[in-house]
Amino acid sequence: MSNRAARAHLAADPVLGRVVQQVGACRLKPVTAREPYEALVRAIAHQQVHGRAAEAMLNRLLALTPTHPFPPPEAVLALPEGALRACGFSGAKQAAILDIAHKSAGGWVPTRRAAARMTDTALIERLVALRGVGRWTVEMLLIFTLGRRDVLPVDDFGVREGYRIAAGLDAQPKPRDLAAIGEAWAPHRSAAAWYLWRAADLSKDGRFQAPQAI
Repeated sequence: MSNRAARAHLAADPVLGRVVQQVGACRLKPVTAREPYEALVRAIAHQQVHGRAAEAMLNRLLALTPTHPFPPPEAVLALPEGALRACGFSGAKQAAILDIAHKSAGGWVPTRRAAARMTDTALIERLVALRGVGRWTVEMLLIFTLGRRDVLPVDDFGVREGYRIAAGLDAQPKPRDLAAIGEAWAPHRSAAAWYLWRAADLSKDGRFQAPQAI
């Protein structure tokens, strides 16, 4: 199903319709060439640090294996002790990256092809067992790497804030409540999340025309 179909479906929603009208076309575009392993390592690098700092660490890691577009699991596991720390990764990030590399080399982290045969639920259940990987991280993988079209990350602050703004609420909905609300957005809940993120972004500089708070 296309972003155009998602837009048409969500435009009919009484809350999301306002966002669709102001934002326009859905430009959600997954990075389809990226393997889950790489996406997870990149996610760990970005946890709790500024984006530029994360990219600097990743660039140092890439420089350690110049013959590969991204260091494969076996190459990461073969790095000398202290190499990841020298890239700038904290002890916790180093432990998580090594666990992801180990589990990828052993087949626990599926390849993109293998992941295509797994449900969203199965992928979440498998990957949250990795060190440093929670449900939100896997949901971002599902949306932005694997291109799954019906994922609503209800624990995401930006998604809940976007709904609060779009609905004109005083407080963010609880994750459980937003999950129930979002059932009407299926099978386009990933696009719904994208629109809610845009609403939150636009509200930061006053460009979103929100209804009166209720």
